[in-house]
Amino acid sequence: MAEAKSTINPDEVAKFEAMAAEWWDPQGKFKPLHQMNPCRLDYITRQIAAQFDRDLTTPAPFKGLRILDIGCGGGLLSEPMARLGADVTGADAAAGNIPVAQLHADQSGLEITYLHTAAEDLAAQGAQFDVVLAMEIVEHVADPQDFVKTCAELLTEGGLMCMSTLNRNPKSYLFAIIGAEHVLRWLPRGTHEWSKFITPTELEGHIRSADLTPLDRKGMVLNPLSWQWSLSERDLSVNYVTASIKPKSTVVAP
Repeated sequence: MAEAKSTINPDEVAKFEAMAAEWWDPQGKFKPLHQMNPCRLDYITRQIAAQFDRDLTTPAPFKGLRILDIGCGGGLLSEPMARLGADVTGADAAAGNIPVAQLHADQSGLEITYLHTAAEDLAAQGAQFDVVLAMEIVEHVADPQDFVKTCAELLTEGGLMCMSTLNRNPKSYLFAIIGAEHVLRWLPRGTHEWSKFITPTELEGHIRSADLTPLDRKGMVLNPLSWQWSLSERDLSVNYVTASIKPKSTVVAP
């Protein structure tokens, strides 16, 4: 069997490795993710609940679900998923992120499996999950199409993938590059490369090419007055998030 092609971009991994210790500092280099997290979680939890018929008002509504958080970083998404009862695996190509995430989970009394590994390695091992989260990562990989296909391989039939990224247009350059990195200095310069941003049409093409069925997509919009993020049905101009499923096989009776 041919060795799986790696979608890891070493330069991108090195950027986040250098910031690993700051993952849980809400005023640090990951401040934008801390601010965005409630919005991301609102979308993810609603999509999971709808797909698997779970009641979010009950204790541990995601009990029994296997969730993979690819590019988990310090565990900002993995921990809430674990608190909701899911069996969570967090994977990251940056080795420095794993001990940070594991220590914080231990201190929080959460059982989460953190792995320094790539999505391709998990797929090669035959790992399967009910939900794959790939949030703010596809714009950092070497080959977005191959990465999406790998995510699809990691899903069980009927499984759900939530993937978010940044649109590529003049507005996203102004907000995500000039604004976030140069003016507000929320992120170190060079954290993002505008040319690697992906339009919603391009991402949908990657999703369909991976034999996944798109379910939904929404924008994530920052209110500059309240500094709060919200979901938008129409504004996908900068940050946006998608949901798609892996269709169940149709068995034809003999």
